[in-house]
Formats: sequence, structure tokens, C-alpha cells
Amino acid sequence: MTTTVIDLLRHGDTGQRSYRGQLDDALTETGWAQLRASVEGGMWDVVVASTLQRCAAFAREFAMQRGLPLHEDARLAEYHFGRWQGVPMETLAEADGDALGRFWRDPVAHPPPGGETFDDFRTRLSAALDDIVVSSTGKRVLVVTHGGAIRLLRCVAERRDFGDMAGIDVPHASLHRLRWPAGIAEPA
Repeated sequence: MTTTVIDLLRHGDTGQRSYRGQLDDALTETGWAQLRASVEGGMWDVVVASTLQRCAAFAREFAMQRGLPLHEDARLAEYHFGRWQGVPMETLAEADGDALGRFWRDPVAHPPPGGETFDDFRTRLSAALDDIVVSSTGKRVLVVTHGGAIRLLRCVAERRDFGDMAGIDVPHASLHRLRWPAGIAEPA
């Protein structure tokens, strides 16, 4: 089984304080600075990014500056939070706090209203990582993606329950090294 070492990088600050999901927010100047500082001195051979601009814009700049190949992959987009997407956290906690608590305890059984299923989320992210492993064997890969995507991929790779996602700290512009064996998320 081939294992590729992948560094997952969460996008920087967008100035938004809600579940942004698949809304296409731009980075703030702070977000750009966070990302530039995070990759300083790092060495990668290829860059792969979510197509959402808060990931893709930085990935394009970084790949161009370093002369690295860049691949954008829509499967690396953030979780779709359905009707919760874009709703300020305070409003959501006040209006739908019980459902929010159930979601964080068991996101598989209690997705947001109209949200993406966790099986679909896992399937698309796992397929993207499997393809990265196949196309980048023996290379150092920087994957610029989202907080929810990083949490889910860590749960899959570390064989953790998705209910552990809430306890995985993924600040803006944080790097997370992941060993991803191809086919890890395929059903047994």
C-alpha cells in the first residue's frame, strides 16, 4: 500500500463568523499574512487546492512564486452546511442551539437542515486524497483546504469517530501533516 505524506493547510481568515461552507469568501489581509507566514520555509513539490477563492487564490500565488505545479479540485471544498450556511453563529446558537449541539455530537446522524450528508462529504474528500496519492507518489504535497475538510480527513486517517471532529483544533492557516494510504476510506 502506497502512503503519501500530505500537509493540509487551512485557509486564512475571511473576516466571517459563521459556517461559511461553500460560500465563496475572499481572504482578508490578515488571512493572506497568516498563510504566507505559515508556509515560510516549507518545502513542497506540488500544490493542490479547493476551488473556493479563500484557498485557490493563495494556492495560485504560492505555486507561481515557487514554480510549483498547481491542481485545483472542487472535491476539496468545505462541507455544505445547508440552511445554516452563512448564518451568524450567535443567531444559529439562539435559534437552533439544540440541533447545533446534536450536529457536533453526531454529525452523521444529525446533519444541518438541507446540509450535505457526511457520507457524501467523506466520499468526495477521500476520493480527492486518493487521487493525490496516485498522482504524487514520492512527492511532498501541500493541500490548501478548509477546517471541516481537515477535521474529517484527520478522523478518517486516524480512524476516529466523526463525533471527535469538534475536538480537533484547526485554526486559520494551520498545517496538519497527514499520512494517507490510498483506499483508506473504502468500505470493508
